[in-house]
Amino acid sequence: MRLSFIGAAHEVTGSCHLLEACGKNILIDCGMEQGPDLYENQKLPVSAGDVDYVLLTHAHIDHSGNLPLLCKQGFQGDIVTTFATADLCSIMLRDSAHIQEFEAEWRNRKAKRSGEEPYEPVYTMADADMAISLLAPCDYGQKIDLCPGVQVCFNDMGHLLGSASIEVWVTEENVTKKIVFSGDVGNINQPIIRDPQPVKEADYVVIESTYGDRTHGEEIPDYVGEFTRILKETFDKGGNVVIPSFAVGRTQELLYFIREIKEKRLLPEYQNFEVYVDSPLAIEATSVFNKNVKSCFDEEAMALVEQGINPLIFPGLKTTITTEESKQINLNERPKVILSASGMCEAGRIRHHLKHNLWREECTICFVGYQAVGTLGRKLLEGAESVKLFGENITVNARIESIKGISGHADRNGLLNWLKGFEKKPDRVIVVHGEDTVTDAFAETVEKEIGCPAFAPYSGGCVDLMENRIVTAGIKIPKKSAEKPARVRAQNAFDRAVAAAKHLVEVVMKNEGLSNKDLAKLESQIQNLADKWEP
Repeated sequence: MRLSFIGAAHEVTGSCHLLEACGKNILIDCGMEQGPDLYENQKLPVSAGDVDYVLLTHAHIDHSGNLPLLCKQGFQGDIVTTFATADLCSIMLRDSAHIQEFEAEWRNRKAKRSGEEPYEPVYTMADADMAISLLAPCDYGQKIDLCPGVQVCFNDMGHLLGSASIEVWVTEENVTKKIVFSGDVGNINQPIIRDPQPVKEADYVVIESTYGDRTHGEEIPDYVGEFTRILKETFDKGGNVVIPSFAVGRTQELLYFIREIKEKRLLPEYQNFEVYVDSPLAIEATSVFNKNVKSCFDEEAMALVEQGINPLIFPGLKTTITTEESKQINLNERPKVILSASGMCEAGRIRHHLKHNLWREECTICFVGYQAVGTLGRKLLEGAESVKLFGENITVNARIESIKGISGHADRNGLLNWLKGFEKKPDRVIVVHGEDTVTDAFAETVEKEIGCPAFAPYSGGCVDLMENRIVTAGIKIPKKSAEKPARVRAQNAFDRAVAAAKHLVEVVMKNEGLSNKDLAKLESQIQNLADKWEP
């Protein structure tokens, strides 16, 4: 009965954990790494064909994006998740596959001219279709007998439509251990979807820590009031409000706010302003939101639905699918709102809208989500005076705004409050899915505030769930380690050797039938020797 951590260990993306129990190999999430990552991930200790099940917390690509690759490598089991997550994956995985194929086509055009070897896409549309065919959806709160000895249950986590924490009960040798995987913990008071639901008990909790070192603020932000101000000030000058927005989740929240602004006539002089959603993925995702009203919407949104009001539709809403329709938006000189992906301005149609609006001082670029270091969105927020788009230098004359507090993730207090919902303190809390220093800091916070052991593994870290014993904390291997100083390379090599030695001792002692107490003693001796070594 073991739990290993492969991805999102001391990093924010690429969530992937392996539970080995009852003769089965069960993955919890299978996410793609996105953006800059510090450390190399260890390979799965089992082949894709030997993975029996995947339990999926939610549809975001950093949790689901490698499912097509897993299928390409031989996985044929069930992917168990909620109905709404299955619906979102059916569009998001295909969109991701399209990006992989497009990138491969572009690279191969260059490779052909330079005589380089052809580039194979990470996965194809056929691989995405295979993953989608393996989705096995379930309801929130439905306890499922996954296989003999393993039961699972998905609970609403309020992060994204369909997002869930997953309760897993494992019984071996008449001993039952319960593990709870938080997935991404939602922020409270978000529109449309419910707040995170508490879980009462667990032996082990695996929790994310994206915002584990900060808070969103004490007061509930006045999103509608702030957004109304930005719209009025921009429209008064005859400009457009351009919003780089993530297609799934954030776009739907903004539509909810705009519907309220129009319904309450908060901008009477501009009551008929137009709103363009220029993202095929966002349009499909909005349809999925409308499909999953009863299972996912909160009380406020449901009250609107019961009155016959669709909270995501209003007069003046326009959607564009084709490239030609997208181009026509900026030929329309009337002040308007343009919602387009990607949310960090790194790709997609939003870059075209920035090209047409950034140089206009009457326009506003409004950010509504986190902008990672190094992205175009971050550069604009930090005051860049000009940026390059499509090979052209564009002067930044538009006003740059950011609506604070809009986040799909719980902050430090939200994470702690969810942990405090457990009626009995867990035997151990394992912190994942956060920036390098944040994971360790939040683990220390958990020990202080919750009063139970906590640690943050590196990739390859492993816990023996039967004995509540850390087999290894994982291996800290910086990416491009060959470029690191010799001292760092030596330390990394030594860490790998220590981990291998512990594993070898464990295998030998189990074959010899020796006790766990003797094993722990030998591992402690190995670690004591290791601590005395200096590279």
